[in-house]
Amino acid sequence: MAGATTARSGARRTPPPGPPPPVIKARRRLRLPRRRTLLVTAVAVALLGSGVTWLLYGSSWLRVEQVNVSGTAALTPEEVRRAASVPLGEPLAAVDTDATERRLRERLPRIAEVDVSRSWPHTIAVRVTERRPEALVEKSGKYVEVDEEGVLFATVPQAVKGVPLLEVEADRSPSSRHFGATRLRREAVGVLAQLPETVRADTLTVRVRSYDSITLGLTRGRTVAWGSSERGAAKAKTLTALMKAVPDAERYDVQAPTAPAVSHS
Repeated sequence: MAGATTARSGARRTPPPGPPPPVIKARRRLRLPRRRTLLVTAVAVALLGSGVTWLLYGSSWLRVEQVNVSGTAALTPEEVRRAASVPLGEPLAAVDTDATERRLRERLPRIAEVDVSRSWPHTIAVRVTERRPEALVEKSGKYVEVDEEGVLFATVPQAVKGVPLLEVEADRSPSSRHFGATRLRREAVGVLAQLPETVRADTLTVRVRSYDSITLGLTRGRTVAWGSSERGAAKAKTLTALMKAVPDAERYDVQAPTAPAVSHS
């Protein structure tokens, strides 16, 4: 019995008669690509890559023909084009847009943000956002514009209408030594942003002696002792109420908005 069982288990099984199953058919249809097919494919890919490279860099079709500038206000498009220094006739694909953006920021400090991109087939597009003057610093008979970050970015021959004059007269207090002129300018501009619209329109000067000593000079000889830029919303609300209650006062003190004061000459 044992011998018979062993013989049956070791015997080779013959496939049943009839057509082969579908799996076997599919395997027979799968064939590795021939070597010649692989060679032709590789050559075609190489030629295609060479053609694309020639089209982008060697042909006369995709080259810079113009530089379009948008977003300018104080600057002119021509000033931006000169600063960008994008050579006409250069392959569009070869223009280093990042380097162009760096040149524009370095050469035109008035630019706060800039985006340089390719506009196929022949154009470089330059979109700029200019800094806005929030205050002016007088220097040698001219005026340097200050943006919302306290950055000095451009010199103009005349004061810009509606933009207050910033006077930084830092004292020798620890806060002045700690923050520095740029930070003090930024704090002063921050105060301007917190003012009620009517007060902002009447502001002629902003005097800064330290971080917590900012004073506003208004029209008609009025002054506002503001203090630091902290608690700006509360100070603005208190100042509005004081001006309505005592419109003929010459000095308004809102350094402590919960304990304001007014005074006359």
